[in-house]
Amino acid sequence: MSKIALLVAAAILSASAPAVVLAAQPLAQPMAVTPNVSVTIGGDLAKDVEKLGERDVREQAEELARVVQREMARDADTDGRWAGAQVNLVLTDLKPNRPTMQQTIDRPGLSMQHSKSIGGATIEGEIVTAEGERLPVRYERYSTSLAEVFGYTTWSDASRAYDGLAANMRRGRLTNR
Repeated sequence: MSKIALLVAAAILSASAPAVVLAAQPLAQPMAVTPNVSVTIGGDLAKDVEKLGERDVREQAEELARVVQREMARDADTDGRWAGAQVNLVLTDLKPNRPTMQQTIDRPGLSMQHSKSIGGATIEGEIVTAEGERLPVRYERYSTSLAEVFGYTTWSDASRAYDGLAANMRRGRLTNR
């Protein structure tokens, strides 16, 4: 396991409680150095959790927290722009490249191996700096055609979105387009 301790505040999503909250904190460094990262499920994705599968969505939120935490830790090692910040992200849309386990259960004709789709993710939120300044975050990345789909996993394009967001955040670019 990486240097991140994940705290799952709500693991089961329902209509009455449509959010999963994940917090990532470094184990080896004090919180004042590396930003704290939390990820919640919201927007249209909160409605689609049951269709995509709770486990898959939870794992994607955890992966987003890990990727951003890892990249922000690199920032702490360099210029420290985000030292002591709180990163609050909301995963608002998530599209798989291949059917999820829940989708194949719900629709037996789908093939996890042969079915392919345009995937990606939309992430919104904010960074609260150590000084209390609130900076909006917005990032989305989707393939535009099946020819552009890279990778063979269910969440290839979503993973590319997480990497792109984290790299942009480290450079101080908090919104795309």
